[in-house]
Amino acid sequence: MGHKIKFFRYENGTRWYALAGIPVETKAGNYDLSISEALSRGPVQLTKKIKIATAKYPRIAAHVAKKFTEPNPEQMKQISADKNVKQAVLATESAQKLWSGGFESPVPSPVSDVFGTERVFNGEVQSRHLGLDFAAPAGTSVHAINSGTVILAQDLYFEGGFIVIDHGQGLLSLYLHLSDFRVKAGDPVAHADIIGVSGSSGRATGPHLHLAVRWQGVYVDPAVLLKLNIP
Repeated sequence: MGHKIKFFRYENGTRWYALAGIPVETKAGNYDLSISEALSRGPVQLTKKIKIATAKYPRIAAHVAKKFTEPNPEQMKQISADKNVKQAVLATESAQKLWSGGFESPVPSPVSDVFGTERVFNGEVQSRHLGLDFAAPAGTSVHAINSGTVILAQDLYFEGGFIVIDHGQGLLSLYLHLSDFRVKAGDPVAHADIIGVSGSSGRATGPHLHLAVRWQGVYVDPAVLLKLNIP
């Protein structure tokens, strides 16, 4: 699919692991994973079949302020400026692996909306929900899901209070609708550090935390990442 995957050795030195993501739009079927091994006796090429199954996603209706579905010209200027900011930030792909071990939930709150949901705003399908929503009351401390570097901490039109953490090698975590920041761009963060406070800023129907995860430009289901048993 045009992506390169880097493998890491387990501490015992006998096994290897890697993280990779599949775009939600990918058609079901069998795909080839080509693996190159550099051994003492020379390079070895392997091909493994990866099965991708069909997934069904729910559809929900939501009502938001008209400015989020029919923005005026001045608001469109801000949306356009925000788009440029996001494009630059989300293109970040640090070579070094900054995360370590498993990923943990950013808040102790239950999930209120899952990845992949079709969002019908004010009667029209506007977007697919490419993240995980937590029913976090306003004022809840939000934690980094793993270690990395903050590459954005800024208020944007749709996202509201918005933080992006670079975990290295194209893996980013995004935190939306925050009411306050506890970090700034350039700050290193450790696993579970407090980075902000939940709220209802931006295009939100009420207080909650939206967590999104991108891998090499692809949005992936945060719920899957949070469940992985990573060494």
